Amino acid sequence: MGWNARRGRCYRHLYPPSQGVLMSIARLIVDNLRHARGWSSDEKLLVINVDDYGNVRLASARARAELEARITGFGGYMDCFDALETREDLEALFEVLEGVRDCAGEPAVMTAYALSANPDFERIRAERVYSYEPLPTTFARCAAQAPAAYEGAWELWRDGERAGIFRPQFHGREHVNVALIETKLAQGHADLEANLALESMAGLSGVEEMPGVGFTHAFGGDNPNQLDRQREILRDGVKLFESVFGFTSKTFTPPAQKLPRALVNDLRPMGVLTLDRPFMQRPARGRFPRLPRLSFPTAPQKRRPGCIVRTVSFEPGQGSYSDPIGHALRQIEQAFRWRKPAVVSSHRVNFAGHIDAENRRKGLRALDELLHRIVATWPDVRFIGADDLAQTMLGKGHEAP
Repeated sequence: MGWNARRGRCYRHLYPPSQGVLMSIARLIVDNLRHARGWSSDEKLLVINVDDYGNVRLASARARAELEARITGFGGYMDCFDALETREDLEALFEVLEGVRDCAGEPAVMTAYALSANPDFERIRAERVYSYEPLPTTFARCAAQAPAAYEGAWELWRDGERAGIFRPQFHGREHVNVALIETKLAQGHADLEANLALESMAGLSGVEEMPGVGFTHAFGGDNPNQLDRQREILRDGVKLFESVFGFTSKTFTPPAQKLPRALVNDLRPMGVLTLDRPFMQRPARGRFPRLPRLSFPTAPQKRRPGCIVRTVSFEPGQGSYSDPIGHALRQIEQAFRWRKPAVVSSHRVNFAGHIDAENRRKGLRALDELLHRIVATWPDVRFIGADDLAQTMLGKGHEAP
């Protein structure tokens, strides 16, 4: 070894580490901090929570092309690829879930956080007021308009539910902010009119009257004048979920993870045991800067819901990480090392093929590989739904020391 090489090695500790190293250290600290407190389990429990099932985003590839032409700046992964799940989407997904078994010989389970309604496009166009349709009506309408994609899709959804591999839980009444849509409707915004004509909800801008609120933020905003309306929508959505699926949802994750704190304690009287949150959540925009909110897993209380915390990110279609499978496996390992359930966070768009079939194939190949690597690495892993986890936390809740 030459002198320059030896000198570089000897004096390397005198120089500050690169920004990349600092970021890696910070990420390692955060990844372990999220497991330092809260409910724990001696079992290796794996929960896969996937948001947005039942939500109408793009009606078709033609709708996307027209919206791209009519809305300036239209784009983004979800706006370009997300659509109501088709029969083929569900068939391919169920094949992946059934193709792997845990230590008890049970197939993989997906918690499908679902909306209980969608905008009633026809009525909104005709009456110029916001209205919604129940989820089965959405599937019936889509089956009539596009039978090749949607005929039998709702029945297949319920088959997956009965098989125990597809567990719907409450994600909201609809995935749009009703007050924002009403404002845009009254003002005749061109982007909303284009979407209504195409029976889609994608690429919508916000409104000046509601700063910081996106169109998908169903419970977004911190305007106290909107609180009673939001509470009414929440209660109506829970009741409609019960009507559609025949049972009370044990868990709830709000659209875009936006929910006023004042509504949290309304959940337990509705039968909801746990609120499903990310570990770190940025606060809503306000007058003064606020620190991010941290969440840790807690058992449900009599008057307050417990908390399920998403500790594993798996978004293979969105390109957040160069190796989404490896990233997810590292986060699962950290959860199990701290005796915490590994709660995977994902979105339907990763497995949606109505707009682009290759998008679905890519996402499901990644999911299939992830599941098989999980059971190979942790043969004693158990697949459960978020509803199972909520009930387990209620039944034998304990705080880790």
